[in-house]
Amino acid sequence: MTGSCGVDEAGRGPLAGPVFAAAVILDPARPIAGLADSKRLSASRRERLAVEIRRNARAWALGVADVGEIDALNILQATLLAMRRAIEGLGEAPSEVLIDGNRLPEGLSAPARAIVGGDALVAEISAASILAKTARDAEMMRLHVLYPQYGLDRHMGYGTREHLAALRRHGPAPCHRRSFAPVREAARRVAGGPFEEV
Repeated sequence: MTGSCGVDEAGRGPLAGPVFAAAVILDPARPIAGLADSKRLSASRRERLAVEIRRNARAWALGVADVGEIDALNILQATLLAMRRAIEGLGEAPSEVLIDGNRLPEGLSAPARAIVGGDALVAEISAASILAKTARDAEMMRLHVLYPQYGLDRHMGYGTREHLAALRRHGPAPCHRRSFAPVREAARRVAGGPFEEV
């Protein structure tokens, strides 16, 4: 019998990069020690647990919504889209979907519950939070190689003082979310910058 699926996202708040979601069905026969909200774990611990989750979970999948989708839909709808993609990518239908937060994607094929703070309460959601966070961090490191002037390897796209200063200096790159106010403002200030759309 298929078990419950935990779902969580990473990357709702940043000014750059896609939003990631993960869906995980754990295997009771192969428990994973140390699962917790990804934000409470060190980067090295997250990476080690991510390897264990991918190896020992009954099923797992990632879903992504890119910057264009975020700007077209808004960040909430893009996040729900990434969650739906992760659930649909599992390859088997869960008996129930447990989602961190207070909103549910529409059109799911299984019963679903939203659980506020679920990433600290439900092992399946903790596992999903770890996979989503590590996958998104890896993508931000890839984007850093393309756009090193923004320091994405340090702040992962969040609106830190360093990132905002780089946006003011260089204007937004293709990886920036132009529907977010600080990016819009930077685009206005640096019209004709190196990444300006023509």
